[in-house]
Amino acid sequence: MKKQWKIGIIFDTAVRERGSHGTHLAFLGLPDVKIAALADSNLDGIEERMRAAGAERHYVDWHEMIDREQPDIVILGSREPEKHTEAIEYAATRSCNILCEKPMTVDLEEADRIVAIAAEHRIKIAVAHLGRYALIFRTMKKMIESGAIGKPLTFYGRGKEDERGGGEDLMVLGTHILDLGCYLFGAPETVSGHVYSDGRPLRRTDRNTTSEPVGPVAGDDILAYFRFPGGVNGLFESRRDLFRGKQVRMGITVAGSEGALAMRYDSGERTLRLTHSPFPPEDEAHFEEVPLVEDLEIPGAEPIDYARFGFMKYFVDNNRFAAWDLMQAITEDRPPLASAADARLTQEMIQGIYASQLAGRVLQFPLTDRKHPLED
Repeated sequence: MKKQWKIGIIFDTAVRERGSHGTHLAFLGLPDVKIAALADSNLDGIEERMRAAGAERHYVDWHEMIDREQPDIVILGSREPEKHTEAIEYAATRSCNILCEKPMTVDLEEADRIVAIAAEHRIKIAVAHLGRYALIFRTMKKMIESGAIGKPLTFYGRGKEDERGGGEDLMVLGTHILDLGCYLFGAPETVSGHVYSDGRPLRRTDRNTTSEPVGPVAGDDILAYFRFPGGVNGLFESRRDLFRGKQVRMGITVAGSEGALAMRYDSGERTLRLTHSPFPPEDEAHFEEVPLVEDLEIPGAEPIDYARFGFMKYFVDNNRFAAWDLMQAITEDRPPLASAADARLTQEMIQGIYASQLAGRVLQFPLTDRKHPLED
């Protein structure tokens, strides 16, 4: 007899956030799934939000929802990482598995705690680093591994570089870029961070005012160098206020000895581009679009009505794959493709950038000092 998965959603719309990527809708249309309840303290328009989420019942208090419903999986739909740890610990002690929006935590010590909680209570925690589920990056990984660009040499990544450029961009969007570096090449071995604020090197007391609460961040000009396994160099850069109109800066390029692959996070149908030029990617090169052929299928899943979701296709498709992979991970007793341990690694890379700048030297991973370098 097939298991029916009971889902509880925590998504409090009383707190205004900069945006949502639809994580709370990830399980819609999946087979053998029941969306039992939505916890949201905002009563204004709650009936419509319940219909959109497919939820059968509503709770104002998420603690009560977990206790009464005892869901198999709890979705944490908030983008605010400071809200995650308490809910994860509460759900874990009641044997609930978790699908968590990113960033997972505000600092590395909390990330360590969450990984320990998952191990102690034998639950699975998946984090919405959707690039690991996306066809475009799955294709990129396969092409790199098959030798399509020769020996991989350098991974280049940028944030959005809008008004959040620097520290906030690193935390909110850089987490995706850094996670993709790990997905493609494995955990980095070293970090060298270069962080500037108003043209001067970072001070430990520096702080940026952020558009949403994402923990301590600083700097308006960040360049980080990582060394990945196999001799692959990794670069991440973010500078404030470079974004202009519809210009797309966020994305990654992987340069190899026989060519390069590139992707930009535009607002349309995101494409993977390939060049066979052996010259460095900053030289003029002709890129061609790589056709993407889906090779994953979710048996029994309903066809997606994208109009119902109201989110970009990229988010709808890959939230669904993240939810399905979490169900399979629980059944097979394996880590999710984007696990809490993976999310902890991106937080360690972020803190490593600051720690390296303040120490004035290259640092090895794992970091021995788990405390955030910008904390008092």
